[in-house]
Amino acid sequence: MKYALLLFVGVLLVSCGTKIPFTSKVKDEFGLDNDKSMAKVQFYTSATIKLQSSRDSGNQGTTSDGTLISSSNSEQDIITIPIGTKCIFEEQADGNITVRFEPGVGHTISFGMRQGQSSGKYYLLADWKAEKGGAIEYSGKTYYATTSSGTAYLQVVKKKLAKTKKKERFVNGMKV
Repeated sequence: MKYALLLFVGVLLVSCGTKIPFTSKVKDEFGLDNDKSMAKVQFYTSATIKLQSSRDSGNQGTTSDGTLISSSNSEQDIITIPIGTKCIFEEQADGNITVRFEPGVGHTISFGMRQGQSSGKYYLLADWKAEKGGAIEYSGKTYYATTSSGTAYLQVVKKKLAKTKKKERFVNGMKV
């Protein structure tokens, strides 16, 4: 019984795939050179992506009894895409890959290779500004990705399937 349980756990662990970075090497290895083949791949995020948008408004004035009033309003919109979130291929252009996280117009984010990098990973693309983070268009609105979001890249699950057929035969020998 003990060995059967160990064998089951071993088979289960071997059959599970492991998440690996989606790289140009993986893309070439599996022939993912067109939109049709890319659409069959399930992508994942390697890190949490946090998008923030804020808007401030305010006004100043006086009341009827002469009191000065200063009011300010702040509105924040935060979108969090947790680590390991599934996403699907949307399109590829200029060596970049755009993926979709949810249905709707503009719910996509682009990933691409960084210049001078040899790993070939597809990292989050944004217009990085030191004080605000990385500007990204999402759902028709400009958001700013946090600096920690800049480490996010696309991942895929890779499984190795190896089938071995074994044919064994015992020979009893011959007698005169």
